[in-house]
Amino acid sequence: MNIEKYIDIIKNSYVGYWNYIQQEILLQTNWVNYFYGLILISLVVWVLEIIFPWRKNQSIFRKGFWLDIFYMFFNFFLLNLIVLIALSNTVAQFFNDALSVVGLTLNSFQLFEVNTLPKPISLLVFFVITDFVQWNIHKLLHKVNFLWSFHKVHHSIKEMGFAGHLRYHWMEPIVYKSLLYIPLAIIGGFNVEDVAIVHFSALTIGHLNHANLGWDYGFLKYVFNNPKMHIWHHSKTLPSKYGVNFGISLSIWDYIFKTNYIPSEGKNIELGFEGDEGFPKTFIEQELFPIQKKD
Repeated sequence: MNIEKYIDIIKNSYVGYWNYIQQEILLQTNWVNYFYGLILISLVVWVLEIIFPWRKNQSIFRKGFWLDIFYMFFNFFLLNLIVLIALSNTVAQFFNDALSVVGLTLNSFQLFEVNTLPKPISLLVFFVITDFVQWNIHKLLHKVNFLWSFHKVHHSIKEMGFAGHLRYHWMEPIVYKSLLYIPLAIIGGFNVEDVAIVHFSALTIGHLNHANLGWDYGFLKYVFNNPKMHIWHHSKTLPSKYGVNFGISLSIWDYIFKTNYIPSEGKNIELGFEGDEGFPKTFIEQELFPIQKKD
């Protein structure tokens, strides 16, 4: 194993991503700007919450609002700088090196290139496949105790709001990115613009799912996840030990695999999980909670 090659990858990942973040903040990139894209989408959904609040007695600056705002920027940008980009690039190289030992390449797994399809179809295929894989990963986060200990951070939300979408432990994106690697390799050929379109679409839907909005989108509720459905995923009292309504962007998987659950309106149900009274309330404590020795 060429250790120096991996050290260079890690070093270049840090330098490259730091330069990229600076360019985004200074508006030196093209329209694919994740920094201001996140801010714009967040402001739009927050304004919708203010104009059309489902729970009218819930404060605009709801319980946990500022903690979630910090999580939002930490998980979206700082986490990439601290670990994810370097880890992702290193793992990708290691995976390619391991395949080369047995005479394979990443292209050996590729069934087709999604960009050979008409643009609308290729985006739809990319969106649906990634969402289905993430739906399965989300179920794992609930069913595997080790993973659930990290996912509890997200379920510590006590009042729903758009920023709660990105309250999650730093281990979660590592799990998602790792398990998404092979499926995305199988449908290779997507470009930066495709990734951005799918990413911003999922970000918007995720913000809306967690927002203080009483929407279900009519008959489209059987296709798209929505606030009235997702609030039951966060309910403290559930009919299943491992949870319900695992949809990320699409609700259709829950209806197909019978994990859907909307027994009533759900506007004022208690959120959280059993024993959350003793769950830490600060960022550092929540980050350390899953790895601390329990009595």
